[in-house]
Amino acid sequence: MTQSGAKGSFDPAAHVGACLEDAARLHRELARSGATDIARAAGMVAAALAAGGKALLFGNGGSAAEAQHIAAEWTGRLGAERAGLPAIALTASPAELTAIGNDYGFERVFARLIEAHGEPGDVAIALSTSGNSPNVLAGLDEARRRGLATLALTGRGGGKLAGRADLVLQVPSDDTQRIQEAHLAVLHAVCEVVDRLLFPELAGG
Repeated sequence: MTQSGAKGSFDPAAHVGACLEDAARLHRELARSGATDIARAAGMVAAALAAGGKALLFGNGGSAAEAQHIAAEWTGRLGAERAGLPAIALTASPAELTAIGNDYGFERVFARLIEAHGEPGDVAIALSTSGNSPNVLAGLDEARRRGLATLALTGRGGGKLAGRADLVLQVPSDDTQRIQEAHLAVLHAVCEVVDRLLFPELAGG
């Protein structure tokens, strides 16, 4: 008997459906329980940008890619035409990351980049599904020392980041993939609200 016909065999389509249902459930839960804090996060970012600050985003792996994705939404545009907004993904330069990692150790890569780019009035946005990544923790600590506003996106419980940021957005899941998917949805919502807070003419769009 082939695997596809064997009793108890893996059903790819059913698995895909379960993945998507789980993601949708998690997003609905965030919409119910997290909307107020997500709106607060957007207000924090908008306040920093309106005052002449910038957003500095960082994380590892998939979170590094999300940092670059969201920085591009601000420096480019999310949808409607508006002025570019200052944002830097600290994960974007392999030369910087490898030079700093080589000279100071991987745990210091984000702290060193915050030291280079961070100024009081900026907002640091840290992404870590576990909340325990040493280089993300060190980066956030450096941001706090330098007077930046701090925002962290994590998974369930928040890990060590929970006590280190001005605002922590926790996705109520222990599944790395679902957490990363939810982080992107949350940050897209933040981007939309930031646009409408900074450019009121977009609010009706």
